[in-house]
Amino acid sequence: MTDYNALKELAMSCGFSHVGDLDVDTIEVRPEVRESCAENKCQAYNKNWVCPPACGTLEECSAMIHKYKRGLILQTTGTLEDSMDYEAMMELAENHGKHMDQFSDEIHKLFPDAMIVGDGQCKRCKVCTYPDAPCRFPDKKSSAMEALGMVVSAVCADNNIPYYYGPGTLTYVGCVLIE
Repeated sequence: MTDYNALKELAMSCGFSHVGDLDVDTIEVRPEVRESCAENKCQAYNKNWVCPPACGTLEECSAMIHKYKRGLILQTTGTLEDSMDYEAMMELAENHGKHMDQFSDEIHKLFPDAMIVGDGQCKRCKVCTYPDAPCRFPDKKSSAMEALGMVVSAVCADNNIPYYYGPGTLTYVGCVLIE
């Protein structure tokens, strides 16, 4: 049996602010989330291996997710001077990405088949090989929760971990599916 308390300690040592248990059965993939990806507001749609359409259909994403039963929700929370503090938002996003990469490297030593799901497009490579060549690091890539059809706030709420930590805060969320 997996020692989830030890895994939570490992996650916290990688720099996350909050870590919670994840029951994969609570995850729903929703067409409306995927449809919002097609609007391409983040400029990543159809440009890398971990965003739609390359990450698979909703049915394929659901099958990938639901082959697991448990995991962890991983959060990095920071404070903003005001709602327009773009510099702090970008710094927080960068820190969360570093935490995710470090945790991914560590968790794959323990669980080689773990699925890492991040908060945006994979940033392992400066330039993605999509669609001209296979992914350089298929074992290290991570799709965004939204790319797989998840509503991030719902995943947090359904697993009893806050998504909002009060005025002047911003939280980036990822997860790892383990067993």
